[in-house]
Amino acid sequence: MKKIFANLYLWTLLLILYAPVLIIFIFSFTEGKVLGSWNGFSLNLYSNFFKGEAGPLLTSAIINTVVIALVSATISTILGSLAAIGIYNMRSSTRRAINFVNSVPIINPDIITGISIFLLYVFCGITRGMGTVICAHVAFCTPYVVLSVMPRLMKMNPNLYEAAIDLGATPFVALRKVLFPELKPGILSGFILAVTLSIDDFAVTLFNKGSGGIETLSTFIYADARKGGLTPELRPLFSIIFLTILILLVIFNIRNAKQNDKK
Repeated sequence: MKKIFANLYLWTLLLILYAPVLIIFIFSFTEGKVLGSWNGFSLNLYSNFFKGEAGPLLTSAIINTVVIALVSATISTILGSLAAIGIYNMRSSTRRAINFVNSVPIINPDIITGISIFLLYVFCGITRGMGTVICAHVAFCTPYVVLSVMPRLMKMNPNLYEAAIDLGATPFVALRKVLFPELKPGILSGFILAVTLSIDDFAVTLFNKGSGGIETLSTFIYADARKGGLTPELRPLFSIIFLTILILLVIFNIRNAKQNDKK
C-alpha cells in the first residue's frame, strides 16, 4: 500500500506540473483563437510563427529577449567566473562574508532588485532602454554564476595553478589553460542558468526598460494578457522552448551518465 500511494503521489505531482504544458502543446496544433477551442488539426500557427507573420511586435520581442539574454549571460559569466576565482583565494573568514553578501541578491525577490536598480538609474539621471536592461540583467545574474562556479573551485586541486606558474606559465596563460578547463562545467552551467534567468525575468525588465518601446517576451506576454487574451502564435513558441530545453536536458544527462561510466 505504501508503494501504491507513493507512486500515486508521484504521478499526481507530475500531472499537475506537466498538464498545463501538455495542454498548450496540444492546442498549438489548432487555429482556435481561445485556448481550449479545438477547430481541427492545423500547422498554421507554426507556419505563421516561422514566417514572421505572428506580428512585428512579437518578432521584435523575441529578438530583444534573445539578444539581452545572450549578451547579459556572457558578461555575467565572465564577471562571475573571475569573481568566484577571486573569492576562492581569499581568507576563509573573508570568503564566508563575501559568499553571504553574494547570496543576498539571490534570496531577494526580483521586484526588490528591479526597483532598486530602477531608482539607481533615476538618481543618476540615466535614460532607460536596451543598455539599462542588459546592465540590470548582468547585476541580477552574476551572483548565480558565482554560485555555479564556486563548487568546481572547491573540488579542484589547489596546487594546479601554482604548479603552472612554477613551470613558467604566466598568470594569464595559467588562468586560460589550467583554471578555465577545470572550471568549464561550472562556467557552462552558470551561463545556461544566466540565459534562463534572463529570458524568464519580468520584474527587473519591466522597471528598467523605460518607455522607449523596448519589449521582451515576458513584458509582451504581460501586455498581451491585459488586452483580454494571448496571441495564438505564443502557443507554438512555448512548445518549442519547452521541447528545446527538454532535449538539451536529455542530452546533458546522457553525456554525464557516459562520463560517470567511464570513471
